[in-house]
Amino acid sequence: MDAQATIEQWQQELDAVRTRAKENGAHAGVVPFAQAREMKGLDIMQALLEGRFPYPPIAETLDFSLVKVERGQATFQGAPQQKHLNPMGTVHGGWYATLLDSAVGCAVQTMLEPGQGYTTAELSVNLVRGARLDGGPLRAIGTVLHCGRQLATAEGKIVDAQGRLIAHATTTCLVFEAR
Repeated sequence: MDAQATIEQWQQELDAVRTRAKENGAHAGVVPFAQAREMKGLDIMQALLEGRFPYPPIAETLDFSLVKVERGQATFQGAPQQKHLNPMGTVHGGWYATLLDSAVGCAVQTMLEPGQGYTTAELSVNLVRGARLDGGPLRAIGTVLHCGRQLATAEGKIVDAQGRLIAHATTTCLVFEAR
C-alpha cells in the first residue's frame, strides 16, 4: 500500500473511532474508578476506544487519539501541529514522548486483571527522524514485552504512513493493586 492509501485508511479508522465516541457521548475526563476496578484492563481500553469512558484530557491537549487496541497492544494516532513546536521550530520532544508513553502504557493496561493498576516508572525515548507539520498523521504502536505481578515492560514506535521510524521507546511500569 502506498503512503497516500495508508493515510486515507488511517483517516477512515480515526473518523470511525471519533464517530463512535461522539455517538456514545464521549468527552474529556477520567475513567470512573469504581467501575474500572471491576474490569479487565483490555475491557477498560475497549470502553475508551468506543467512547463509553471519557478520553484522557491530554489527548485533547496534544491532539491524538486511541485508534486500535488488542491484548498486549495499543495504537494511537496524531499529527503534530504548530502548537506542538519548540522555540527552534521543530516538534517538541515531549509531544513524541507523550504519544509513546500513552501507547506503551495503554498496551500494559490491556494485560491487567480486575483490580490492578499501573504507573510508568521509566520511559526512554529515542527520536530518529523529525516529523513535519505537513507530513500527515503518525501512529504510535505500543507492544507489551513482559507483564508480571509487579513489573511490566513494553516497547513502542512512532511511524509515518510510509512506514518510516520517527521515534521509539521502552518503558518499565509498576503494576499494583488499585485502591
